[in-house]
Amino acid sequence: CYGGTYTVTLIPGDGIGQETAASVKSVFGAAKVPVEFEQFDLSGFTPENDSLMQEALASLRRNKVGLKGILYTPIRKGHSSFNVAMRKELDIYASVAHCKNVAGINARHSNVDFVIIRENTEGEYSGLEHQSFPGVVESLKIITRPKTERIARYAFDYALRNNRKKVTIVHKANIMKLADGLFLNTCRAVAKEYPTVQYNDMIVDNTAMQLVSKPQQFDVMVMPNLYGSIVSNIGAGLIGGPGIVPGANYGREFAIFEPGSRHVAKDIQGRNTANPSSLILSSVMMLRHLQLNNYADQIESAVSKTLSVDGIRTPDLGGSHSTTEFTKAIINNL
Repeated sequence: CYGGTYTVTLIPGDGIGQETAASVKSVFGAAKVPVEFEQFDLSGFTPENDSLMQEALASLRRNKVGLKGILYTPIRKGHSSFNVAMRKELDIYASVAHCKNVAGINARHSNVDFVIIRENTEGEYSGLEHQSFPGVVESLKIITRPKTERIARYAFDYALRNNRKKVTIVHKANIMKLADGLFLNTCRAVAKEYPTVQYNDMIVDNTAMQLVSKPQQFDVMVMPNLYGSIVSNIGAGLIGGPGIVPGANYGREFAIFEPGSRHVAKDIQGRNTANPSSLILSSVMMLRHLQLNNYADQIESAVSKTLSVDGIRTPDLGGSHSTTEFTKAIINNL
């Protein structure tokens, strides 16, 4: 913070990233938010040794706070995901996605309000794969006690701080007895340190069924990386799609805010039909992190009024308004 203004690293990302980032900048400008963005137009196709990539990481190290869209990860050999590399390099270990009904948006279920906390640095996304013999690939899933303890404590602390009653540990320990067994037993041990927070555990495939049939039973959920990736997409589907799920990633020193359901949306790029809500609501989480609560409340209620009272919606929510019109409506409601 310099002279009351915060500097934040902005990485718009691929697909609809430029459009949604432009929307955030317009809203911040209209609300006179004391944040200056250092923008890096990285793409998922940018090689890891690229100077722009290194500059972006240096900026994040300097500012300690970032706002980013989703970077495309090519499905090809030898290209590791920048998203994953960034989380591992800066040790941003906790991913938080909040799935909650938004007033005015028809969803399959009502009274949905749960938080997915996912371990970001290990599990199936360790990126350790090798071909041991032609046609035979071994992919290593890493689970360690220290990192599991850390994410479990984060989840139970989150429940305490946010007046939430229950934490559900999601696992597959019935099959992966050692890896998920360690995750489950470590989480259970941590749970004993929090006598005021209830906890239960649930096998991941049952979790998927329970989410689509009775999502109201969930409050805070903690899980390894791959399960979090899948569950956050189910959560987005429950409340109206990826366009309205905000998310954040926290480490001890750094925080990066990005849409909670990680979709690039390349198919609608450049059409001015993208829903900027998930990035705007992620920026609201960022403002709360920076203790700029008045600005956060102002922007959040403007988004809510635009959707619920004015009924202005982008095509993903069944409306016909453009990204630009939606952004202007939010600014009018500030």
